[in-house]
Amino acid sequence: MDKEFKLNDRVIMKKQHACGSNEWMITRMGVDIKIKCVNCGREIMMDRLEFKKKLKGVNHEKVQED
Repeated sequence: MDKEFKLNDRVIMKKQHACGSNEWMITRMGVDIKIKCVNCGREIMMDRLEFKKKLKGVNHEKVQED
């Protein structure tokens, strides 16, 4: 897995979310990055620098939204 990411990519973070999943989907990019938990749907925002530190890898599989 590489660390190049784009909108709607699934990303693996280093630390697990409280629901037990560490897989997220990128829903917004800019200075801040908004990611959504694939398991429970919780959305969080963090600045790009913090996101890059916490990123473990990228699955370039796109997720279709309901």
